[in-house]
Parts: sequence; structure tokens; C-alpha cells
Amino acid sequence: MAKFLDTTGVSYHLQQLINKANEKLVLISPYLKINDRIKQELEDKNRLKIDIRVIYGKNELQPEENNWLKSMSSIRSSFCKDLHAKCYLNENEAIITSMNLYEFSQVNNKEMGIYIEKNNDPELYKDIFEEAQRLIRISSELIISVEKAPSKDKQLEKNETKEKKTETKKTGFCIRTGASIPFNVEKPLSYEAFKKWNEYSDPDYPEKYCHFSGEASNGETSVSKPILKKNWKKAKENHNFL
Repeated sequence: MAKFLDTTGVSYHLQQLINKANEKLVLISPYLKINDRIKQELEDKNRLKIDIRVIYGKNELQPEENNWLKSMSSIRSSFCKDLHAKCYLNENEAIITSMNLYEFSQVNNKEMGIYIEKNNDPELYKDIFEEAQRLIRISSELIISVEKAPSKDKQLEKNETKEKKTETKKTGFCIRTGASIPFNVEKPLSYEAFKKWNEYSDPDYPEKYCHFSGEASNGETSVSKPILKKNWKKAKENHNFL
């Protein structure tokens, strides 16, 4: 059953959710200014090469925040226009809440949230996970290059230039875990999932997700056929492969 959280509960379970992430971690927050404690936890996950996605919806990130994100090789940040949702999840649990991943909110605001465990509410967790993956797909992954705080005029000019030069990387999904990975039909598994698959190396073993869309495949995908049939044409057009 889902569990109600007050302000203290949201902060506690968010920290635990990050700590317990072993495969993937998705942090969705319109406003982004991460406190030092959570930064330390994310730095530890970065060292362990956990797949971390940060989706935010306000583009006025401070240079310090930009530079920190840039230094984390396992964190991929994306900008999602009109984002208002706040959601945090790993491979086993999720939190939907009013709280931004913003230092001021975590210290000063009165917040509420709902905590969901995959084992207890598999269908609800699945719905949250699939919506999070949709937000990832429609977001623009940014190359962060800010090094110092510019003046207001220069910041406006820089924002316009950045928007023109923003590049979207080719993103795919692990067909076993659903985690975001580089799109490659010859390598549709995350490293951890590949190690498990490699114990038997069955190219036709039924998997759970579509490598192109990230949606549930209900066993219709495999290492030999990582993309759902209905998505094959669009995948070829978007990623230009044979």
C-alpha cells in the first residue's frame, strides 16, 4: 500500500531512496539546487556508475550547480519544458511529492508526498516508472558548459546561444531493467543486466522493455530483437541504422 509522507518523511525517504539505488535513479524536479548532503550521496552513486537521470524544468541553473552536474560522469541532466511534476524513483521504490529537489524547499517549506514500493504496489510503480521514462524521452539532454557567473545581459545572450546549440544525445533503454542507456541495437542491455544475461547468453530470451521507446514489451523483445515491431520503422528513421 502507498504511504503518506509529511515534510520530514519526504526528506527521509528521498535520502533512503537514493542510498538504496543499485541500478537506476531518476530525479524529476522543476527547480534544482541540491543540498550538500544529497550531493554527497549522489557523488557516491556516481563513483559506483549507477545510471542517474535528472530532469528539471527551469533553465536558470546557477553556475555552481551546472559545474557540479558537469563533474558527475554518471549523471545525465535534461531540460523538460513546462515541467511541474516532482517525482523520485529507483528500481524498487518511488516518491511523488510537492517538494522540489531544491535546498530552500527541503529546509523551509511544508510538503506532502506519497511513498510507493514496487513489491507492494507493482502496477502503481509501473505507471510511475513509465511516465518518468516518457518525460525522459521528451526532454532535451543538455551539454553543460557554464564555468562562471555571467552578467544578466550576458546570461540572456548565453541562454539564447545555448538553446540554439543544445544537442540531444541518442538515448535508448535497457531491455531488461528499463534504465536509460546509449541507443545501440547491438548492445541493448545495461552493464549489470548484460552480466546476468551473459550467464546463459540466450539471444531470444524474452525481455521486459523496448530498447527504442522504453515501454513495457511483455516479453516481445530480446537481445536479438530489442525493439518492438511497431516501433522499428520510427527507430530506424530517428537513429539512422540498417
